[in-house]
Amino acid sequence: MNHPLNSIRAAGMLAACIALAPSPSHAAVKICTFPGSPSVALDRAVAQAVFARANIAATLVTHGIGEGDDDGVSLSELDKTLARDCDVIAGFPRSTVADASGGKMRFSRGYLRAGYVSVEAPGAVLQDAAKRTVAATYASPAQLIAVQQPDVTLDLENTSASTVEAVAKGRAQKAIVWYPAVVAYRMAHPEHSFDVALADSPYADWHLTFAFGDKAAALLPRIDDALTAMNNDGRLQALTKQWTLPAQTASVRSSAHYLDTASTASSARTGIMLADANAARMGRFIKVANEGGGEPPSFEQAQIAHGKTLYASSCAKCHGAQLQGVTAPALQGPSFAPAANSHLTVGGIFTYMATNMPADRPGKMKDQDYADIMAFLLNSNGYKAGATKLTADSARASTLPLNAGPGH
Repeated sequence: MNHPLNSIRAAGMLAACIALAPSPSHAAVKICTFPGSPSVALDRAVAQAVFARANIAATLVTHGIGEGDDDGVSLSELDKTLARDCDVIAGFPRSTVADASGGKMRFSRGYLRAGYVSVEAPGAVLQDAAKRTVAATYASPAQLIAVQQPDVTLDLENTSASTVEAVAKGRAQKAIVWYPAVVAYRMAHPEHSFDVALADSPYADWHLTFAFGDKAAALLPRIDDALTAMNNDGRLQALTKQWTLPAQTASVRSSAHYLDTASTASSARTGIMLADANAARMGRFIKVANEGGGEPPSFEQAQIAHGKTLYASSCAKCHGAQLQGVTAPALQGPSFAPAANSHLTVGGIFTYMATNMPADRPGKMKDQDYADIMAFLLNSNGYKAGATKLTADSARASTLPLNAGPGH
Protein backbone atom coordinates (compact mmCIF):
# COMPACT_ATOMS: atom_id res chain seq x y z
CA MET A 1 0.00 0.00 0.00
CA ASN A 2 1.63 3.20 -1.07
CA HIS A 3 -0.38 5.37 1.23
CA PRO A 4 1.77 7.97 3.08
CA LEU A 5 2.00 5.56 6.03
CA ASN A 6 3.05 2.66 3.82
CA SER A 7 5.68 1.70 1.23
CA ILE A 8 8.28 3.57 3.25
CA ARG A 9 11.25 3.29 0.95
CA ALA A 10 14.91 4.19 1.32
CA ALA A 11 14.80 6.19 -1.93
CA GLY A 12 14.49 9.87 -1.24
CA MET A 13 16.30 9.80 2.08
CA LEU A 14 18.63 12.73 2.60
CA ALA A 15 21.33 13.08 5.24
CA ALA A 16 20.87 11.34 8.56
CA CYS A 17 20.07 14.61 10.28
CA ILE A 18 19.30 18.06 8.93
CA ALA A 19 19.42 20.97 11.37
CA LEU A 20 16.32 23.10 11.19
CA ALA A 21 16.75 25.65 13.93
CA PRO A 22 19.70 24.87 16.20
CA SER A 23 19.75 26.23 19.72
CA PRO A 24 22.77 25.99 22.03
CA SER A 25 20.67 26.09 25.20
CA HIS A 26 18.05 23.40 24.55
CA ALA A 27 18.07 19.94 23.03
CA ALA A 28 16.46 20.05 19.62
CA VAL A 29 13.13 18.37 19.05
CA LYS A 30 13.63 15.37 16.78
CA ILE A 31 11.23 15.21 13.83
CA CYS A 32 10.65 12.07 11.75
CA THR A 33 9.13 11.88 8.30
CA PHE A 34 8.06 8.95 6.16
CA PRO A 35 10.98 8.83 3.69
CA GLY A 36 9.05 7.01 0.96
CA SER A 37 5.99 9.28 1.07
CA PRO A 38 5.42 11.33 -2.09
CA SER A 39 4.95 14.37 0.14
CA VAL A 40 8.23 14.01 2.05
CA ALA A 41 9.82 17.10 0.49
CA LEU A 42 6.82 19.19 1.49
CA ASP A 43 6.68 17.67 4.98
CA ARG A 44 10.32 18.62 5.58
CA ALA A 45 9.84 22.14 4.26
CA VAL A 46 6.71 22.74 6.35
CA ALA A 47 8.37 21.28 9.46
CA GLN A 48 11.35 23.59 9.01
CA ALA A 49 9.18 26.67 8.61
CA VAL A 50 6.61 25.89 11.32
CA PHE A 51 9.07 24.97 14.06
CA ALA A 52 11.18 28.01 13.23
CA ARG A 53 8.04 30.19 13.40
CA ALA A 54 7.27 28.66 16.82
CA ASN A 55 10.87 29.36 17.87
CA ILE A 56 11.45 25.69 18.65
CA ALA A 57 14.84 24.15 17.92
CA ALA A 58 14.37 21.04 15.81
CA THR A 59 16.34 18.38 13.95
CA LEU A 60 14.94 16.29 11.13
CA VAL A 61 15.74 12.59 11.63
CA THR A 62 15.25 10.78 8.34
CA HIS A 63 16.00 7.35 9.77
CA GLY A 64 13.49 7.60 12.61
CA ILE A 65 10.85 5.58 10.76
CA GLY A 66 12.73 2.89 8.90
CA GLU A 67 11.84 0.69 5.97
CA GLY A 68 8.19 -0.29 5.96
CA ASP A 69 6.33 -2.95 4.09
CA ASP A 70 3.07 -3.03 2.21
CA ASP A 71 0.89 -3.96 5.16
CA GLY A 72 1.35 -0.65 6.90
CA VAL A 73 2.77 0.77 10.08
CA SER A 74 0.92 -0.05 13.26
CA LEU A 75 0.05 2.39 16.03
CA SER A 76 2.28 0.46 18.43
CA GLU A 77 5.21 0.80 16.03
CA LEU A 78 4.60 4.52 15.70
CA ASP A 79 4.27 4.92 19.46
CA LYS A 80 7.59 3.12 19.90
CA THR A 81 9.23 5.31 17.26
CA LEU A 82 8.06 8.44 19.07
CA ALA A 83 9.35 7.09 22.38
CA ARG A 84 12.71 5.97 21.01
CA ASP A 85 13.79 7.78 17.85
CA CYS A 86 11.94 11.06 17.53
CA ASP A 87 9.49 13.37 19.22
CA VAL A 88 7.27 14.42 16.31
CA ILE A 89 6.20 12.88 12.99
CA ALA A 90 5.72 15.32 10.12
CA GLY A 91 3.36 14.38 7.31
CA PHE A 92 1.03 12.14 9.32
CA PRO A 93 -2.18 11.66 7.30
CA ARG A 94 -5.54 11.69 9.08
CA SER A 95 -9.09 11.40 7.89
CA THR A 96 -12.56 10.83 9.28
CA VAL A 97 -12.28 7.14 8.34
CA ALA A 98 -8.77 6.59 9.74
CA ASP A 99 -7.77 9.12 12.38
CA ALA A 100 -5.27 6.98 14.34
CA SER A 101 -7.10 7.94 17.52
CA GLY A 102 -6.38 4.64 19.23
CA GLY A 103 -2.72 5.37 19.96
CA LYS A 104 -0.83 7.66 22.31
CA MET A 105 -0.13 10.31 19.69
CA ARG A 106 -1.54 13.84 19.73
CA PHE A 107 -2.10 15.73 16.50
CA SER A 108 -1.72 19.28 15.28
CA ARG A 109 -4.17 21.00 13.03
CA GLY A 110 -3.78 20.03 9.40
CA TYR A 111 -1.40 21.88 7.11
CA LEU A 112 -2.52 20.38 3.79
CA ARG A 113 -5.60 18.70 2.44
CA ALA A 114 -4.17 15.84 0.37
CA GLY A 115 -6.99 13.73 -0.97
CA TYR A 116 -7.30 10.86 -3.40
CA VAL A 117 -8.00 11.85 -6.98
CA SER A 118 -8.90 10.37 -10.33
CA VAL A 119 -6.31 11.20 -13.00
CA GLU A 120 -6.40 10.82 -16.75
CA ALA A 121 -3.92 11.71 -19.49
CA PRO A 122 -5.54 14.19 -21.90
CA GLY A 123 -5.43 13.12 -25.52
CA ALA A 124 -4.07 9.66 -24.74
CA VAL A 125 -4.56 7.01 -27.42
CA LEU A 126 -5.57 3.83 -25.63
CA GLN A 127 -5.87 0.21 -26.65
CA ASP A 128 -9.26 -1.40 -26.10
CA ALA A 129 -8.20 -3.17 -22.90
CA ALA A 130 -6.81 0.04 -21.42
CA LYS A 131 -10.10 1.87 -22.01
CA ARG A 132 -11.75 -0.30 -19.36
CA THR A 133 -8.81 -0.32 -16.96
CA VAL A 134 -8.48 1.72 -13.77
CA ALA A 135 -5.14 1.69 -11.99
CA ALA A 136 -4.94 1.86 -8.20
CA THR A 137 -2.30 1.27 -5.56
CA TYR A 138 -2.66 -2.14 -3.98
CA ALA A 139 -4.13 -2.36 -0.46
CA SER A 140 -4.61 1.40 -0.20
CA PRO A 141 -7.66 3.65 0.01
CA ALA A 142 -7.21 4.04 -3.76
CA GLN A 143 -8.12 0.39 -4.23
CA LEU A 144 -11.23 0.74 -2.09
CA ILE A 145 -12.29 3.80 -4.09
CA ALA A 146 -11.65 2.08 -7.41
CA VAL A 147 -13.79 -0.86 -6.31
CA GLN A 148 -16.83 1.44 -6.38
CA GLN A 149 -16.56 2.14 -10.10
CA PRO A 150 -18.80 0.28 -12.54
CA ASP A 151 -17.68 -2.38 -14.96
CA VAL A 152 -13.93 -1.88 -14.94
CA THR A 153 -10.82 -4.03 -14.72
CA LEU A 154 -8.63 -2.97 -11.84
CA ASP A 155 -4.88 -2.74 -12.46
CA LEU A 156 -3.29 -3.02 -9.01
CA GLU A 157 0.13 -1.38 -8.78
CA ASN A 158 2.68 -1.73 -5.99
CA THR A 159 3.54 1.98 -5.66
CA SER A 160 1.78 5.28 -6.14
CA ALA A 161 4.39 6.29 -8.73
CA SER A 162 3.69 3.21 -10.86
CA THR A 163 -0.04 3.87 -10.46
CA VAL A 164 0.34 7.31 -12.02
CA GLU A 165 2.66 5.84 -14.65
CA ALA A 166 -0.02 3.35 -15.70
CA VAL A 167 -1.97 6.35 -17.01
CA ALA A 168 1.08 8.18 -18.34
CA LYS A 169 2.12 5.10 -20.34
CA GLY A 170 -1.38 4.30 -21.60
CA ARG A 171 -1.85 1.06 -19.66
CA ALA A 172 -4.96 2.44 -17.96
CA GLN A 173 -7.61 4.96 -18.88
CA LYS A 174 -7.52 6.48 -15.41
CA ALA A 175 -5.90 6.01 -12.03
CA ILE A 176 -7.08 6.54 -8.48
CA VAL A 177 -4.14 7.86 -6.51
CA TRP A 178 -3.12 10.10 -3.60
CA TYR A 179 -2.70 13.61 -5.00
CA PRO A 180 0.87 14.20 -3.70
CA ALA A 181 1.90 11.21 -5.83
CA VAL A 182 0.66 13.09 -8.90
CA VAL A 183 2.66 16.17 -7.88
CA ALA A 184 5.79 14.09 -7.26
CA TYR A 185 5.40 12.30 -10.60
CA ARG A 186 5.04 15.59 -12.48
CA MET A 187 8.15 16.93 -10.74
CA ALA A 188 10.11 13.91 -11.96
CA HIS A 189 8.42 13.85 -15.40
CA PRO A 190 7.52 17.45 -16.36
CA GLU A 191 6.65 16.34 -19.89
CA HIS A 192 3.47 14.69 -18.59
CA SER A 193 0.23 16.45 -17.72
CA PHE A 194 -2.98 15.05 -16.26
CA ASP A 195 -6.63 15.90 -15.85
CA VAL A 196 -7.44 15.63 -12.16
CA ALA A 197 -10.77 15.21 -10.37
CA LEU A 198 -11.35 14.65 -6.68
CA ALA A 199 -12.46 11.08 -6.02
CA ASP A 200 -16.01 10.93 -4.71
CA SER A 201 -15.64 8.64 -1.73
CA PRO A 202 -15.52 8.77 2.08
CA TYR A 203 -12.06 7.23 1.74
CA ALA A 204 -10.74 10.12 -0.38
CA ASP A 205 -10.32 13.01 2.05
CA TRP A 206 -7.06 13.19 4.05
CA HIS A 207 -5.13 15.94 5.83
CA LEU A 208 -1.43 16.08 6.67
CA THR A 209 -0.60 16.88 10.29
CA PHE A 210 2.18 16.74 12.87
CA ALA A 211 1.90 13.78 15.28
CA PHE A 212 3.39 14.33 18.74
CA GLY A 213 4.63 11.75 21.20
CA ASP A 214 4.42 12.16 24.95
CA LYS A 215 7.81 13.85 25.23
CA ALA A 216 6.84 16.70 22.91
CA ALA A 217 3.10 16.91 23.56
CA ALA A 218 3.51 20.16 25.53
CA LEU A 219 4.73 21.85 22.33
CA LEU A 220 1.52 21.12 20.43
CA PRO A 221 -0.24 24.42 21.29
CA ARG A 222 2.77 26.38 20.06
CA ILE A 223 2.80 24.50 16.77
CA ASP A 224 -0.93 25.02 16.32
CA ASP A 225 -0.44 28.73 17.01
CA ALA A 226 2.38 28.83 14.43
CA LEU A 227 0.24 27.04 11.85
CA THR A 228 -2.63 29.46 12.49
CA ALA A 229 -0.36 32.48 12.14
CA MET A 230 1.21 31.12 8.95
CA ASN A 231 -2.21 30.42 7.53
CA ASN A 232 -3.35 33.95 8.33
CA ASP A 233 -0.33 35.64 6.78
CA GLY A 234 -0.27 33.44 3.66
CA ARG A 235 3.05 31.73 4.40
CA LEU A 236 1.47 28.28 4.73
CA GLN A 237 -0.36 28.66 1.43
CA ALA A 238 2.88 29.70 -0.27
CA LEU A 239 4.67 26.61 1.06
CA THR A 240 1.92 24.21 0.05
CA LYS A 241 0.77 25.84 -3.19
CA GLN A 242 2.34 23.27 -5.50
CA TRP A 243 0.81 20.43 -3.48
CA THR A 244 -2.69 21.85 -3.04
CA LEU A 245 -5.57 20.10 -4.77
CA PRO A 246 -6.54 22.07 -7.88
CA ALA A 247 -9.53 24.34 -7.36
CA GLN A 248 -11.61 22.59 -10.01
CA THR A 249 -11.50 19.33 -8.08
CA ALA A 250 -13.96 20.79 -5.61
CA SER A 251 -16.71 20.83 -8.24
CA VAL A 252 -15.67 17.96 -10.52
CA ARG A 253 -16.96 14.52 -9.57
CA SER A 254 -15.05 11.48 -10.63
CA SER A 255 -16.83 8.36 -11.80
CA ALA A 256 -16.34 6.73 -8.39
CA HIS A 257 -19.93 7.41 -7.29
CA TYR A 258 -21.74 5.39 -4.68
CA LEU A 259 -24.57 3.06 -5.51
CA ASP A 260 -27.70 3.83 -3.54
CA THR A 261 -31.03 2.08 -3.45
CA ALA A 262 -32.21 3.98 -6.51
CA SER A 263 -29.52 2.29 -8.56
CA THR A 264 -30.24 -1.21 -7.29
CA ALA A 265 -32.10 -2.28 -10.40
CA SER A 266 -29.28 -1.40 -12.78
CA SER A 267 -26.60 -2.76 -10.49
CA ALA A 268 -28.45 -6.06 -10.23
CA ARG A 269 -28.09 -6.35 -13.99
CA THR A 270 -24.48 -5.21 -14.31
CA GLY A 271 -22.88 -5.24 -10.87
CA ILE A 272 -19.61 -3.57 -10.08
CA MET A 273 -16.80 -5.82 -11.18
CA LEU A 274 -13.08 -5.70 -10.69
CA ALA A 275 -10.12 -7.96 -11.14
CA ASP A 276 -6.74 -7.73 -9.49
CA ALA A 277 -3.62 -8.67 -11.44
CA ASN A 278 -3.82 -12.34 -10.47
CA ALA A 279 -7.60 -12.61 -10.69
CA ALA A 280 -7.63 -11.15 -14.20
CA ARG A 281 -5.23 -13.81 -15.40
CA MET A 282 -7.34 -16.51 -13.79
CA GLY A 283 -10.61 -15.12 -15.10
CA ARG A 284 -11.96 -14.34 -11.61
CA PHE A 285 -13.97 -11.19 -10.99
CA ILE A 286 -15.23 -9.83 -7.73
CA LYS A 287 -18.72 -8.35 -7.41
CA VAL A 288 -19.00 -5.75 -4.68
CA ALA A 289 -22.10 -3.75 -5.65
CA ASN A 290 -25.29 -3.34 -3.69
CA GLU A 291 -27.35 -5.85 -5.66
CA GLY A 292 -30.48 -6.15 -3.59
CA GLY A 293 -31.59 -7.24 -0.17
CA GLY A 294 -32.04 -10.38 1.83
CA GLU A 295 -31.82 -11.46 5.43
CA PRO A 296 -28.61 -10.92 7.39
CA PRO A 297 -26.42 -14.01 7.24
CA SER A 298 -26.47 -15.94 10.49
CA PHE A 299 -23.33 -16.37 12.60
CA GLU A 300 -22.59 -17.96 15.95
CA GLN A 301 -21.37 -16.29 19.14
CA ALA A 302 -18.22 -18.43 19.15
CA GLN A 303 -17.33 -17.09 15.72
CA ILE A 304 -17.32 -13.54 17.04
CA ALA A 305 -14.66 -14.37 19.63
CA HIS A 306 -12.51 -16.31 17.16
CA GLY A 307 -12.94 -13.62 14.52
CA LYS A 308 -11.89 -10.95 17.01
CA THR A 309 -8.70 -12.88 17.78
CA LEU A 310 -7.92 -13.31 14.07
CA TYR A 311 -8.66 -9.64 13.44
CA ALA A 312 -6.24 -8.58 16.19
CA SER A 313 -3.41 -10.60 14.68
CA SER A 314 -4.06 -10.03 10.97
CA CYS A 315 -6.08 -6.84 10.49
CA ALA A 316 -5.68 -4.45 13.43
CA LYS A 317 -2.26 -3.26 12.31
CA CYS A 318 -3.84 -1.30 9.46
CA HIS A 319 -7.51 -1.02 10.48
CA GLY A 320 -7.01 -0.31 14.18
CA ALA A 321 -7.57 -2.30 17.34
CA GLN A 322 -11.00 -0.71 17.70
CA LEU A 323 -11.75 -0.92 13.94
CA GLN A 324 -11.30 2.85 13.86
CA GLY A 325 -8.89 2.91 10.92
CA VAL A 326 -5.16 3.65 11.07
CA THR A 327 -3.41 3.33 7.73
CA ALA A 328 -6.48 1.71 6.20
CA PRO A 329 -10.14 2.75 6.50
CA ALA A 330 -12.34 2.12 9.49
CA LEU A 331 -14.34 -1.11 9.56
CA GLN A 332 -16.98 0.16 11.93
CA GLY A 333 -19.34 3.11 11.81
CA PRO A 334 -21.11 5.10 9.09
CA SER A 335 -18.22 5.20 6.64
CA PHE A 336 -18.21 1.39 6.55
CA ALA A 337 -21.82 0.47 7.40
CA PRO A 338 -24.03 3.54 6.93
CA ALA A 339 -27.51 3.75 8.40
CA ALA A 340 -29.04 3.34 4.92
CA ASN A 341 -28.19 3.22 1.22
CA SER A 342 -24.99 1.24 1.53
CA HIS A 343 -23.02 0.91 -1.69
CA LEU A 344 -21.53 -2.46 -0.68
CA THR A 345 -23.00 -5.84 0.18
CA VAL A 346 -21.96 -8.33 2.83
CA GLY A 347 -20.99 -10.74 0.07
CA GLY A 348 -19.01 -8.08 -1.73
CA ILE A 349 -17.06 -7.12 1.37
CA PHE A 350 -16.40 -10.77 2.22
CA THR A 351 -15.19 -11.63 -1.28
CA TYR A 352 -12.97 -8.57 -1.41
CA MET A 353 -11.52 -9.38 2.01
CA ALA A 354 -10.97 -13.07 1.22
CA THR A 355 -9.22 -12.20 -2.04
CA ASN A 356 -7.13 -9.17 -1.08
CA MET A 357 -6.49 -9.33 2.67
CA PRO A 358 -4.38 -9.32 4.74
CA ALA A 359 -2.20 -7.06 2.62
CA ASP A 360 0.97 -8.99 3.44
CA ARG A 361 -0.57 -12.37 2.47
CA PRO A 362 -3.74 -11.78 0.45
CA GLY A 363 -6.14 -14.68 0.25
CA LYS A 364 -3.86 -16.95 2.27
CA MET A 365 -6.05 -17.48 5.31
CA LYS A 366 -8.51 -20.36 5.62
CA ASP A 367 -12.00 -19.81 4.25
CA GLN A 368 -13.54 -20.37 7.68
CA ASP A 369 -11.14 -17.87 9.26
CA TYR A 370 -12.31 -15.22 6.81
CA ALA A 371 -15.91 -16.15 7.68
CA ASP A 372 -15.18 -15.77 11.40
CA ILE A 373 -13.63 -12.35 10.82
CA MET A 374 -16.73 -11.40 8.84
CA ALA A 375 -18.88 -12.52 11.78
CA PHE A 376 -16.84 -10.26 14.06
CA LEU A 377 -17.24 -7.31 11.65
CA LEU A 378 -21.00 -7.88 11.39
CA ASN A 379 -21.35 -8.02 15.16
CA SER A 380 -19.21 -4.88 15.53
CA ASN A 381 -21.63 -3.07 13.24
CA GLY A 382 -24.80 -4.00 15.10
CA TYR A 383 -25.74 -7.46 13.82
CA LYS A 384 -26.64 -10.09 16.40
CA ALA A 385 -25.43 -13.68 16.64
CA GLY A 386 -27.81 -16.47 15.75
CA ALA A 387 -27.97 -20.24 15.89
CA THR A 388 -26.37 -21.02 12.52
CA LYS A 389 -22.68 -20.83 11.72
CA LEU A 390 -21.53 -18.37 9.07
CA THR A 391 -19.58 -20.16 6.36
CA ALA A 392 -17.51 -18.74 3.54
CA ASP A 393 -20.17 -19.85 1.07
CA SER A 394 -23.04 -18.19 2.95
CA ALA A 395 -21.04 -15.00 3.47
CA ARG A 396 -20.04 -14.86 -0.19
CA ALA A 397 -23.64 -15.43 -1.32
CA SER A 398 -25.15 -12.69 0.83
CA THR A 399 -26.70 -9.83 -1.16
CA LEU A 400 -27.57 -7.84 1.96
CA PRO A 401 -26.50 -4.17 1.75
CA LEU A 402 -24.03 -3.56 4.58
CA ASN A 403 -26.05 -0.99 6.50
CA ALA A 404 -25.63 -0.63 10.25
CA GLY A 405 -27.45 -3.37 12.10
CA PRO A 406 -30.29 -2.73 14.53
CA GLY A 407 -27.85 -2.64 17.44
CA HIS A 408 -26.42 0.67 16.15
